[in-house]
Amino acid sequence: MQARPPVRAVIFDLDGTLVQTRVASWEIFEKVSRRFGLGVDRPEQYFGLFQGNVYASIRKLCRDEAHADEVKEAFLQLLRDEYTPPLVPGVGDVVRRLAADCTLAVMSSNATQVLRRVLESNALAFCFAHVFGGDVTPDKRTAMRAFLADGGSGFGRRCSADYDEAGRQVELDGASTVLVTDTAGDVRDALEVGIRVIGVAWGMHTVEELTAAGAEFVALWPQEIAPYLLGDAAARPPDGACVVPRELAEPTSDCGCGCGGAPAGTASADGGVAAAAAVRRNRRRMAGVRLPRPAPSGAATAGRPGATAEDELVAAIRRVCRRG
Repeated sequence: MQARPPVRAVIFDLDGTLVQTRVASWEIFEKVSRRFGLGVDRPEQYFGLFQGNVYASIRKLCRDEAHADEVKEAFLQLLRDEYTPPLVPGVGDVVRRLAADCTLAVMSSNATQVLRRVLESNALAFCFAHVFGGDVTPDKRTAMRAFLADGGSGFGRRCSADYDEAGRQVELDGASTVLVTDTAGDVRDALEVGIRVIGVAWGMHTVEELTAAGAEFVALWPQEIAPYLLGDAAARPPDGACVVPRELAEPTSDCGCGCGGAPAGTASADGGVAAAAAVRRNRRRMAGVRLPRPAPSGAATAGRPGATAEDELVAAIRRVCRRG
């Protein structure tokens, strides 16, 4: 069997892939269907709309173009206002691990505002270098082609606010780019564009439907994704830059992306990210720089009563350097 080229970029679908969407999105669409008389009154009918482009499928239910535009806008507005689905358990660690080795993008039929809300609330926003929302790029084939055509797509993020400009830019093509999705329509769109596809079994469509559409592999659990894409490298600590978790706290777990893990429930869209990004940038320039000597015995030290902010910062930087 001919060896596949290494994976350089991974595009994640949002709904049904990163987040649990079957109930949450149906509850939104059911309101739209009743309001506009679309005749979709069962969840299974709604899930069937994703066999192709969902907006094209909805358009076929409408009287005319004006009606279709009104339905789409109402649907997107309800998603912006009310849609906050939970993350699929375990998928956050997968995203962080892949961010160390690949450029990540997220693509969705949902509104960009929803992508931001979901990713920020789960401390994943800065793991993704690119986002494609349905209110900006409703056709996913267009989004995938734009991603491949943009020469800057090879600059990734490593779970911090800045782009990895100090790293080596990678050249992206269809053979080194993989879409991860839960719908047969996305599978067919990606194959048409020339991108590899793996499916996930916990979303809209079944293993059989995803396989029949052309997915080269269907994951039953999130933990299968990184080993399938990275091979043995998935089990090794990555060489990527390491950032300090929010408030320079001790990490609760090491997710593998190089960020050192983050305390449960913390978001990344605040001052903690700024501190993390600053430390990450400074690591590139720290060769030969001597850190302050440890405090004398008996003095206040980081993590103990009486520790100063400077103590905490020095301790955090030392932890980062040891991991590097």
